[in-house]
Amino acid sequence: MSLTPAANPPAPPAAVPPAPPAPPSRLTIWAGRTMLVIAVAHTALFATLAPWSSWLAGDLHDNAADSDSVATFWALPGGFVVVLALLGLLAARAGRQGQLLPGYVGWTLLAWGALAVSLIGPSGFLFIAVPAGLLITADIAARRQRRSSS
Repeated sequence: MSLTPAANPPAPPAAVPPAPPAPPSRLTIWAGRTMLVIAVAHTALFATLAPWSSWLAGDLHDNAADSDSVATFWALPGGFVVVLALLGLLAARAGRQGQLLPGYVGWTLLAWGALAVSLIGPSGFLFIAVPAGLLITADIAARRQRRSSS
């Protein structure tokens, strides 16, 4: 065992500090929340009308269900509710992480809602304009900010 001082070990390479997290995107968070509210409200409104017992008995599978039962199925579990809820959760999470959804998501939601309203008239599809508008506004604001900072 030697009592002489050991040679200094080489210095570790300089680490690049991580980038600070992006601030939350409030518009994207609220777009996600409103999509989730729309999906939950749609389910709550129509779930009581659904013939769950006949569906679970296999009427949809056996083609024994009447047209009202089939329409209700496509309005609830077979329709947009699950997808809209998932998109809402994704948007809220992205917004909390300071990320945005692409602008085309908002424009597509708006076009979908406009098409549905043009086909069936004023309905709950009008509500999709809220999250669509929030996503479009978030995208436009981010583009303007990028242009002004470069």
